[in-house]
Amino acid sequence: MDRRRFLSLSTFYTVAAATGTLAACHSGDHDDGGNPGSGGSTPPPAGAFAFPQGVASGDPRDVSAVFWTRCVANGSNAAASPSPVALTLQVSAQQNFAQLVASVPLSAVTDYDFTVRTKVTGLTAKTTYYYRFVAGSDVSVTGTTRTAPAANEAIPQLRFAWFVCQNWSANHWQAMSLLAAETDLDFVVPLGDYIYEAGFAAQPGTVEPAHPAITLPRGGTYANTLDDYRTLYRTYRGDARLQNVHARFPVIAIWDDHEFSDDCWQDHQTYTNANLQQTARRRNANQAWAEYLPVDWGDVSFDLNNAAYDNIRIYRDFHFGSLMHLVMTDERLYRDDHVVSEAAIAQALGHDPVNGNDLVGSRYFVPQPVLAQFEAADTQRLGRVPSIFGPAQTQWWKDTLKASTSIWKVWGNEVMMNRLWLDLTSIAPVPDNVVFVLDCDAWDGYPSHKADLMSFVKTQNITNLVAITGDLHAFQAGIVRDVPDPAKGTPVMIDLMSAGISSQPFFEDVKTYSAGMPLASLISSSALFDSFIRQNNPDMLYADHDGIGYASATVTPTQFIAIFNKVKFLNADGTAPQSPLQKRTRLTINAGAVSVAVEDNI
Repeated sequence: MDRRRFLSLSTFYTVAAATGTLAACHSGDHDDGGNPGSGGSTPPPAGAFAFPQGVASGDPRDVSAVFWTRCVANGSNAAASPSPVALTLQVSAQQNFAQLVASVPLSAVTDYDFTVRTKVTGLTAKTTYYYRFVAGSDVSVTGTTRTAPAANEAIPQLRFAWFVCQNWSANHWQAMSLLAAETDLDFVVPLGDYIYEAGFAAQPGTVEPAHPAITLPRGGTYANTLDDYRTLYRTYRGDARLQNVHARFPVIAIWDDHEFSDDCWQDHQTYTNANLQQTARRRNANQAWAEYLPVDWGDVSFDLNNAAYDNIRIYRDFHFGSLMHLVMTDERLYRDDHVVSEAAIAQALGHDPVNGNDLVGSRYFVPQPVLAQFEAADTQRLGRVPSIFGPAQTQWWKDTLKASTSIWKVWGNEVMMNRLWLDLTSIAPVPDNVVFVLDCDAWDGYPSHKADLMSFVKTQNITNLVAITGDLHAFQAGIVRDVPDPAKGTPVMIDLMSAGISSQPFFEDVKTYSAGMPLASLISSSALFDSFIRQNNPDMLYADHDGIGYASATVTPTQFIAIFNKVKFLNADGTAPQSPLQKRTRLTINAGAVSVAVEDNI
């Protein structure tokens, strides 16, 4: 449902069970004809319906969770079979479903690509539930979810994982196999780049054979229409390894840029210096994301009747007892344009300011004086400093963290907070003898906004703040200060970044971006590049910019312990490694301290 239909069609069902009577609130068209126990006609024979994208759960709270599937008439698609599919969600505290705590009739309709999502309320806190969907005589795989502890309950431990950047057309997805094999995870956080909207025809040997090239319905090199984006989600969710992760753990999802367009801001793409505004495309991307991720449409305020590009609000927060408060933010939909104008850089270099693509010098490898000059001009034009969050979300972030009473405040943060500068003042000739900011698509590119947030954390004495981060395709652990100069700034938080599941490591991007600069000797190997990064950024306590994998964490009242799980690249023959783990790195943060102890190769 869009939000208005969600609210108008929300119905409470009372389901008698051995454990008592629970109210199950669901969002979805309800059509129970033909479902077992519905009093409808005899169900069709087995094999009439299929669940090609598996099952999923998400947005776990102490008394509710969202359940998701996509159900189609077997061997057909939405265009060939537009009729609704009647199905029922069954939820039980028992793996054999001997007793149900919820049974919710639903209808999968073509309007939402036959996806359904159902929010069940009245659940018991800190409880494992099993769920499945039934359509006629066909039954989906069984999924497992777990509700959160009550907000004020003291709990001894919490375990979760986060992953990012799962490019279908690069490397392999064996990190998903490792993630699914994790034990006792309470939930998983996809931090964005869940799909990639462009680049579907990778060269043989650069992607596993299990991931063939993707062809979009409209053709072209990037997703544009709603069916294009849906095709990507259908394809990605067709991978059994990702389905297994979703079936095993509830997820709390957020997006980054590739769910719409690379390095996007608001409803603008950045493929060229023109930064074209594409409102319809942005809305298509919003809808496909909302359809295919198990999120609470009422909570995220998705409303198709709102004609604006920001017809959905996905920033939100979750409590896990008194131990951890998870604050999820949106760093694309409200952000101002990148501070340094691509068109202006193009004009200065004599390039095409409209059809060219001058991302180097504007978004990557930006001289610090240029960034400062453009930020001052943008501040004057906007009447405020340029922002990633936008004013409303900025205030929400501040209010939410200030009011938090949890021991650990964990920020689901899509783009890098760690400082990533290169000082070439003494080693490079003019004009490269300056300090370069490597990634101005991240928080480094909005320095005054970043400083405002970090100053707020300091002045409000917000303790035990840890950002879990992605986007850059690197493993990093670093201290973030209110002022980025270690000689002047106060440590206020820790940023822990996971590399991508499969996306090309940042080290490879750096070699491309730095072409023509006097950096060859410094980036001749990833180890040398990592060393040079740490020399230039002393608060970077761990750096590996040439890896793929994911991260997991164990949280207790006294420690936040993260594990970086780095996996091997493709085998020499281009296949995915069957034993994918290359190494694990443990990062320990003690409560009350803003520092990280690093143990590599554990």
